[in-house]
Amino acid sequence: MNGDEIRRLAIRAGTYAKSTDRDEGGDHDGSGNGTVIERKTKTQSKTKRPPMFKVILLNDDYTPMEFVVELLKSVFHKPHAEATKIMLWVHQNGMGIAGVYPFEVAETKVHTTEELAREAQYPLKCVMEKE
Repeated sequence: MNGDEIRRLAIRAGTYAKSTDRDEGGDHDGSGNGTVIERKTKTQSKTKRPPMFKVILLNDDYTPMEFVVELLKSVFHKPHAEATKIMLWVHQNGMGIAGVYPFEVAETKVHTTEELAREAQYPLKCVMEKE
C-alpha cells in the first residue's frame, strides 16, 4: 500500500487530520513511515449516588407497641425481631430510625406510615431527615 491509499483509508475511517505539513508530504508522526497518529481520549461519566434520607419514627403515649411492630413489618419490611428492637428503641429514646432510603422512597414510607396511623386513629408521627 502506498501513502495515498493509506491516507484514503484513514480519511474514510475518520482518523486522518489535515495539516499544512501533511499536505506538503511531510511525515505524520515524524518517523518517516507515513503513519497517522491521533490521540483519542474517552470521557468517563460517573453516576452519583442519590442522597439518602433517614425515616424516623417519633414516640407518643397513645400508639400501641404492637401497632408499631406491625407497621415496621408491613411498611418497612423488617423481620419481627428487628421490628420489635426498633419499636423498643423508639419507646425508650423518643425516636428511632426505621430505615434509610432515597428521597422518593423515604417520602412514600413517611406518607404511608402516617396514613395507616391516622386510619387506625393513632397519633404516630414519622419524619424524614437527610443522612
